[in-house]
Amino acid sequence: MVFRYQFQQMPNGIAINRNTRSRQPYKVFSHPSSGHRNLTLATTVPHAFSLSGSGAGAQYSSAGELVDTGRNERKKRIAGVDQDELLDPKQLADPDSCFCEFQGVEIHHKLYEPESRSSDNSLYGQHEAQTPSLELGLPMILLHGFGASVFSWNKVMKRLASLTGSKVLAFDRPAFGLTSRHNTFETQSSDAIPLNPYSMAFSVLATLYFIDFLAAQKAILVGHSAGSLVAVEAYFEAPERIAALILVAPAILAPRAIPKVVDTKGDGSDSNDQGKPQFKLFKILHKFIKYVTQSIIQMMKRMVDMLNSLYKKALLSVLRSAFAVMLVRMIIKKFGVAAVRTAWYDSKQVDEHIIDGYTKPLRTKGWDKALVEFTAAMLVKGESETKPPLSKRLHEISCPVLIVTGNADRIVPSWNAERLSRAIPHSKLEVIKNCGHLPHEEKVDEFVRVVEKFLQRAFGGLEEPSLQAVT
Repeated sequence: MVFRYQFQQMPNGIAINRNTRSRQPYKVFSHPSSGHRNLTLATTVPHAFSLSGSGAGAQYSSAGELVDTGRNERKKRIAGVDQDELLDPKQLADPDSCFCEFQGVEIHHKLYEPESRSSDNSLYGQHEAQTPSLELGLPMILLHGFGASVFSWNKVMKRLASLTGSKVLAFDRPAFGLTSRHNTFETQSSDAIPLNPYSMAFSVLATLYFIDFLAAQKAILVGHSAGSLVAVEAYFEAPERIAALILVAPAILAPRAIPKVVDTKGDGSDSNDQGKPQFKLFKILHKFIKYVTQSIIQMMKRMVDMLNSLYKKALLSVLRSAFAVMLVRMIIKKFGVAAVRTAWYDSKQVDEHIIDGYTKPLRTKGWDKALVEFTAAMLVKGESETKPPLSKRLHEISCPVLIVTGNADRIVPSWNAERLSRAIPHSKLEVIKNCGHLPHEEKVDEFVRVVEKFLQRAFGGLEEPSLQAVT
């Protein structure tokens, strides 16, 4: 297909007429009755190339190519966030934002101290304002979930501080919020960051660090979704430092049943037969078979370890590629805002302020690579050979535990929370009605109320049923 473009030199620029077709080559001519200079250009255009009807947003490059600037602008935006001018996280900080360095990482956090309820009537109702704080003397540390940040705790931080009469701190885990990003693929051999900041171990140590930061012996850990996993791992790392656990919509796969211990002592053989020659021969054969079996098992284990190592290296090479970064950007662009709305029972409550709060970290430099590295750290994490899986250690938790879930959670179903409450001895389960994956955002009053009941029971001697349905 051949288009003829007529360029007419005008006082305010060049006008383009694309309504005619021609097979003639371009020519330059001047109209005898006017001083306007015209250019007629005939060019072949591939059939896959289309032009908008109005030509809006189209410009010509220095090479004479037509560029759809409108489409390019759309490509530079992810979840509504312009990707042209990414900033350092500190440049996006709020007035109440704080930063501290831990293991070479600048961790963004917010800290609220208890205030008199009567001094802030905008946050509490009349009945709640007259309720005295519990004065626990135990600070709270809030741990956000995947894709979230300190922003997700904004509605409850002041209320929890006033409720407990203690400090409440929330921090952004690496790869999220405004905590600094580090390229671990380039700094793996560096001594500046000895521990992968995107690993679970780092999050656990950072949590324990903030207990010392608050000058406390113990703290109450409140984890939401994937943050619940960090809270539980922190408990197993230092149970003496954790006063209680509050797990909100916990993304912890609960075991179907608590494993039973079977006693297998004794081989059932008669002691009178041990002196017989047949028994001695059987004993020798048994030892030989056992030795051969153990040797085969050890050899197979080494082969599995080698294959696992090769698999991890191959997976890391893929995750370190530009393709993985591009894939993450595509996923966030396609599903980022939709995932926030899905997390709510009533998606109509998700306004621009909430969307801006969740997408703000997309304005930071290196957010996409950090998210890829976080994913890599989770997928190739090394399992400890000395510790059983987490699901088999849940029954060892002895501190007070509250599990809060929404009955309409579409991300982590409430039945998983119910199963988890059965796996953790003496834990208390609270189910909030007409609530999705974010009880502390969607049902603030109900959330604070169940936390208050739990703390009164755990530290004030108040007994309550193990299952509550909050309307």
